[in-house]
Amino acid sequence: MPGAWSETKNATDEIQKICDQVKGPVEAIADRKYTVYRAVKYRSQLVAGENFLIKVDVGEDYDHLSVYRKLPCDGGEVVLRGVEQHRTKDAPLVPFTN
Repeated sequence: MPGAWSETKNATDEIQKICDQVKGPVEAIADRKYTVYRAVKYRSQLVAGENFLIKVDVGEDYDHLSVYRKLPCDGGEVVLRGVEQHRTKDAPLVPFTN
């Protein structure tokens, strides 16, 4: 349903590719280089494009990413909107702003 967030799902290859596209900006915010950077869970929201909340295993803990992907007709660009660091494996994926 447009506008509603999906249930939390296991990450797919497509979600990992989205994470890989924003890895540089995530590392800049975290001020570190990740040797482990693996998407494990996600939620999505269909808007004029698509919003994603993605839980990423970064080794010793997890980051939550807020990412927006434009519609293909608008170029399909992937944009990092925010990062929550030092989350736990079981922390729920909930919308956030930062």
